[in-house]
Amino acid sequence: MESDGLCEMVVESVRVHMLSSQHVVILKELGRDRYLPIWVGPWEANAIAMKLQDLKPERPLTHDLFVATLERLGATLRQVVVSDLADETFRARMYLELDGRTLDVDARPSDAIALAIRGGVSIYATQAVLDRAGVEPEPDATEEGGDRLAVFRDFVNSLDVDLGDPPGGGPEGPPGA
Repeated sequence: MESDGLCEMVVESVRVHMLSSQHVVILKELGRDRYLPIWVGPWEANAIAMKLQDLKPERPLTHDLFVATLERLGATLRQVVVSDLADETFRARMYLELDGRTLDVDARPSDAIALAIRGGVSIYATQAVLDRAGVEPEPDATEEGGDRLAVFRDFVNSLDVDLGDPPGGGPEGPPGA
């Protein structure tokens, strides 16, 4: 589904690169076999995976606390958008509604995704981001054995990974960039 240059996405999976232990969230475009891998930190990956698996922590995690705080303040998260890719770092926007106003908040994609799945709101990516970083499996990759995510296994395992800090000052940049 695409509207206003935005493509609706769903969280396909959260994966870990076995050699480097770096985490990646894989978003899938609705209605199309196109994926967007976004490198994230281990805490954010865990927060996303826990919610996807419907695991409830004993005490609220940071993302749960933020959602509860928004609710108490009367703000509603309406949607999140993976909006840009600059210097190998993804950027996101969260759109909140408060007292009839729409608020646009800058966010890391990992945090925006964690909040979106907690709030049950739509996740989008801009067409420009998907054009630059989207991955589509080869047509025969989905037919032979039916493993559509093999393209990511090959992609992730082929990386020349620097085990130091991710570039761009945060976990949203791809390793080795």
